[in-house]
Amino acid sequence: MAHDAAVIGAGPNGLAAALQLARAGLSVRLIEANPTVGGAARTRELGYRGAIHDLGSAVHPMALVSPFFMDIGLNDHVDFRVPEISFAHPMADGRVGLGYRDLARTVQSLGAEGPGYARMLGPVVRGIEETAEILMHPLIRVPKHPVALATFAVRAAAMMVPGLSTGEIGTAMLAGCSAHTAGGGRGPASTGAGLFLAASAHGAGWPIPVGGSQTISDALASMFLAAGGRIETDTEVTDLAQLEESTVLFDTSPEAMARIAGDALPAKYRKRLASTRRGPGSCLIHYVLNSPVPWRNAELAGAGTIHLGGTAAMIGREERRIRTNVSSAPYAIVSQPSNFDPSRAPEGKHVLWAYCHVPNGHPGDMREAMDRQIEAVAPGFRDTIEYAQRTNAPGLVAQNPNLVGGDISGGVTDIRGMLARPVLSPDPWRTPAKGLYLASSSTPPGPAVHGMNGYLAAQSALRHEFGLR
Repeated sequence: MAHDAAVIGAGPNGLAAALQLARAGLSVRLIEANPTVGGAARTRELGYRGAIHDLGSAVHPMALVSPFFMDIGLNDHVDFRVPEISFAHPMADGRVGLGYRDLARTVQSLGAEGPGYARMLGPVVRGIEETAEILMHPLIRVPKHPVALATFAVRAAAMMVPGLSTGEIGTAMLAGCSAHTAGGGRGPASTGAGLFLAASAHGAGWPIPVGGSQTISDALASMFLAAGGRIETDTEVTDLAQLEESTVLFDTSPEAMARIAGDALPAKYRKRLASTRRGPGSCLIHYVLNSPVPWRNAELAGAGTIHLGGTAAMIGREERRIRTNVSSAPYAIVSQPSNFDPSRAPEGKHVLWAYCHVPNGHPGDMREAMDRQIEAVAPGFRDTIEYAQRTNAPGLVAQNPNLVGGDISGGVTDIRGMLARPVLSPDPWRTPAKGLYLASSSTPPGPAVHGMNGYLAAQSALRHEFGLR
């Protein structure tokens, strides 16, 4: 018998959508093509016995500030370890910027650059919950916290003005956060994302889940099943005719939604979905080491995330390069979860997770470039490697078709891509076809593991299809 609603795709947003519908009292089935739920938030053993690796996301800056995760009490279901140093940024000359969870300590560690960093980050950190509420909803709406919005906007604008910087190291630290949005954008979307990421690092912190990202997905799945939901894995939906439900939410790429829904969607809307602007891809390296990373600066071992790439100018140059060409000195994001969660590796071993951006769909292996970037700040790193497996951009697509061309952001994250996601609308999850909704990271509020895309899509469906608020 048909359920009230079906959700296609069991990534964090599909799980969030299904859970929210079930919490409202609907009968819901969640359909996933892979053998396990989680999408880009999955963890499993690869080629080294006893070592488990995050296949996609590893550190979760939005997990402790997401309104949806706070509402469902995710923190009570997942054991998050919050490093004392959220992120670190080593420079070529040996200096290191340390983004402590404690903003005052960060400011102190920056010395003469500290006051500028405090002026930039302080007001946003103090209003992090209000800022999160604003940025984790569509930008096209009347904000609930106009003062917090104005405070944030002024500082994001200041980040784009030469001469109003936070000093060389502070500016590099913020550039490292901004570069999480691939492509080296200089506009308000990129700088705003970087400012918000940095503020969350000093506000709630950047947590690492014990047992890997899979524990977040499993917690959401358990709550969904407890609410009466049904999960079907190893089941691929290729045609809407396979489903009996009249309300369907898609935690898929817009391109996949266009193919699956077919003529149920107007041709003009289908064309818009199929022509989603794609950002750069990624190449991910999973390492198993026989000892901790031999960082030149020992304080880096206490950081949950490390940004490699040098000065802000260097990061921007290489990130703009990868829009069309491979970088030989790529900006890289590195995490060492076994420092905080020993269960990730056999005794005496460590896992390291690292990725860089590449042109969309690039099939090359960035292992050598990544080794070189890490070796530059950790002499002897290569000697610690016992196992390494790379997942290039096509490999990411094979694991998760939502990551079109290896794009982990659900589409370009410039200001146009964030406003028209996938279309310019105050209700962008709702399609022109009755009962069909897009609930993936290709909708507001955009990428990261926070569940808000699925939650907001479910809220829209509850209003329009079931008359529930």
